[in-house]
Amino acid sequence: MQWLQALRQRFPQHKYAIHAAALGDQAQLPWSNLGYWQAGQQDYVAACRTLADQLAQCVNLNSKDKLLDLGCGQGASLLHWQQHYRVQYLAGVELQAACVATIQQHLPELNAIYQASFLRLNELQFSQRFNVVLCLDAAYHSPVPLLLQQISSVLKPNARIGFHHLVLSERWQNLNSFQKRKYQLLLKSADINLKELMSVGALYACLDRFEFKNIQIQDLSEPVFSGFADYVQKTLNSKQAGHHIQGSGLDHFKIQMTAKLCQKLYQEGIVRYVQVTAQSKD
Repeated sequence: MQWLQALRQRFPQHKYAIHAAALGDQAQLPWSNLGYWQAGQQDYVAACRTLADQLAQCVNLNSKDKLLDLGCGQGASLLHWQQHYRVQYLAGVELQAACVATIQQHLPELNAIYQASFLRLNELQFSQRFNVVLCLDAAYHSPVPLLLQQISSVLKPNARIGFHHLVLSERWQNLNSFQKRKYQLLLKSADINLKELMSVGALYACLDRFEFKNIQIQDLSEPVFSGFADYVQKTLNSKQAGHHIQGSGLDHFKIQMTAKLCQKLYQEGIVRYVQVTAQSKD
């Protein structure tokens, strides 16, 4: 049965698992998001930090905050909030058991880490409520109403929230049923349910229905979608040709497919990548 064990080891441990070293981050607590790519930038770690900072700065994250990080992945964001924002109280929620174990090992001073879905926050025994909840490049796997319902259950009054999601542009209405079905299957391959995506207007209305205020929705499609696709095409592929890159063939296949999806979504403009920030009621 050794071949079966070896085969299993070649597959990612979880559907959301990604080989961070193959992307360019070999840290003990690496990043694993699409990144925010500025002109000419070809540094994966810097792009990931920039995406995190865009979100944190938009909610004015500061050292006095009690922060909950949803879908904290392999722990890089938790370390970033600690080191660069000096957050006083920091907790994380992550679905992948291997990631949680690594975080527990390398961030023992973390206030709390929960292995759970962030769509089941109301079942977790938090010691307190939070005045900031962030979800970095992960919320688009979940329907917005359910996400907001769960986040609302752990918020203090006037708390700030920030997450990334996907929206449908006005061009969506012009597609025929065959084209819409094609998009549905394409996004399903990335574990995204197209039927749960909204227009920007519907997203505003949904946040309003949950009594959020100071709502901001920013389109980051170019620096995220186009930037990640460009990085994989130009930088990673040239390194791979020179055999300087880590990871298995399956790891690289997943990265290549993600990059191609990002490129298609950016070029066709039907599905857009947005940053959402808002504040809870008094």
